[in-house]
Amino acid sequence: MVIDKKYEEIKIGDTASLSKIITEEDITGFANVTGDYNPIHLDTDFASKTMFKKRIAHGMLTSSLISAVLGTELPGANTLYLSQNMKFLAPAYIGDQLTAVVEVKEKRDEKRILILKTIVRNQSGTEIVSGEAVVKKM
Repeated sequence: MVIDKKYEEIKIGDTASLSKIITEEDITGFANVTGDYNPIHLDTDFASKTMFKKRIAHGMLTSSLISAVLGTELPGANTLYLSQNMKFLAPAYIGDQLTAVVEVKEKRDEKRILILKTIVRNQSGTEIVSGEAVVKKM
């Protein structure tokens, strides 16, 4: 279900979230869509020799959950993604439950622009992605 909140209904401090368990299929599908076949994501033997000791999800796969929240929850339908900055703070692994959270920090009424704090956490509460999005509510 996609929410279509009106710009005027959105308040500073409003939050929304979405959770997903990262699967093998998510990682291979993301690699196929993007062409990012880095062995850290796909090759168990290779990954076992890295600092992570096992395969990790693509950082952009984990952060794409933010886009899902923006487009379906807050602000929802009719949202135009203008920019996103982010820091990758920790890895996500197959089986991790990730939760993306967005919070309205600022509104610019003259252009219907929203500035949102964006975070992705794993099931332990560890922040794995942190950043800020700028969107326009159409």
